[in-house]
Amino acid sequence: MNVPLLIAKRYFRSKNKRNIITIISNISMIGVAVGTMALIIVLSVFNGLEDLVRTLYSKSDPNLVISAVKGKAFPVNPTFLQQLEQTPGVALLTEVIEDNALLQYHDRQMVVKMRGLSDNYFGQSGIDSSIREGDHRLRRDSVEYALVGAGVRHELSITVDNRFSPLRLLYPRNTGRKTLSMNPDKAFNEQTLMAGGVFLIEQHMDDSYIFVPLSFARRLLDYGDRRTALYVKVGESFDVEQVKRQLREQLGPDFKVLDSDEQHVSLLRAIKVEKLFVFITFAFILLIASLNIFFSLSMLVIDKKKDIAVLIAMGANERTVRRTFLLVGAIVALVGAAAGLVLGVSICWIQQRFGIVSMGMATSVVDSYPVKMQLSDIVLTCVAIIFITLAVSIRPALNASKLEVRENL
Repeated sequence: MNVPLLIAKRYFRSKNKRNIITIISNISMIGVAVGTMALIIVLSVFNGLEDLVRTLYSKSDPNLVISAVKGKAFPVNPTFLQQLEQTPGVALLTEVIEDNALLQYHDRQMVVKMRGLSDNYFGQSGIDSSIREGDHRLRRDSVEYALVGAGVRHELSITVDNRFSPLRLLYPRNTGRKTLSMNPDKAFNEQTLMAGGVFLIEQHMDDSYIFVPLSFARRLLDYGDRRTALYVKVGESFDVEQVKRQLREQLGPDFKVLDSDEQHVSLLRAIKVEKLFVFITFAFILLIASLNIFFSLSMLVIDKKKDIAVLIAMGANERTVRRTFLLVGAIVALVGAAAGLVLGVSICWIQQRFGIVSMGMATSVVDSYPVKMQLSDIVLTCVAIIFITLAVSIRPALNASKLEVRENL
């Protein structure tokens, strides 16, 4: 029979405890429950935001991106491309030219990120599901079209398929001189094409990007056989990490091969850092809430001095007394934590299922706050609660084990 646990249960359930001790114990349980519930919910929201970022970018991002370690662009040739296409796991290879350009429409203008894409791009991208107006194709019956972000379209008031007012794109001409000519005709390359569609992916891309055919970008930027990146679609039966390692070995140190997370490493790292600081903050809140356990145990020790002296007189050692009061604190924390876990998981499940709490923004790509529960968060929360409970219970338990028998009988 586990004597410390039996006594701890009786102390916890006892109706003869002084009223103030009961109140403090109840406050402790409520505080731990609320802190645990909040921690589970907030961590799940951060998990949902991280997944949302991946989902949004997956509509336009390839499985892998090949780019140069030094410089903005690198030369390609048919042999080089053929070798990459023959690499096991490479299902599709898309050539990309990306650079800043000046976009003019009527009397308005803005600097945009222009991404030139070869015709097979839409074979590896799900961006066609993000088209809000027009057609996703960049070429129709040999006519070149541009896809513009919703923010760019709003900023310049662009009309889709307007044959009378095409988009004008300008890029500084490479003349070998350090200064631009004062004559605009000599200083800039200029090309025109119509807006064929509007995409809505995420705010950064929507407000700054336009997609154009690769041939259009080559003419405007005078890139010739140079490319800023190559997009790789990995076959369904192949592992992305394995294909990435093969390409890195094949291309050598002059190229870098990035997977989806590495393409947005700064954003994902920021979310993880915020999640870590939120966890630390809520752990401190849990610690403050658990201080009530310290006070309730301290008062319980004072109230049960005679009982402790009797136990010691009957042969109980210091370890038994100490374990008894540690278990009382553990039971209080466990009941509160269990209630908080149930409430937190239930609220997250309801949000996942029904989306009750909305983002509150008309332009948001999702209607409600994204939530994703992870077992690792629940385990980490439980570990934090165990550590905090031990930290606040150890002192009263030590005081109880060192009571003098003669003075308290």
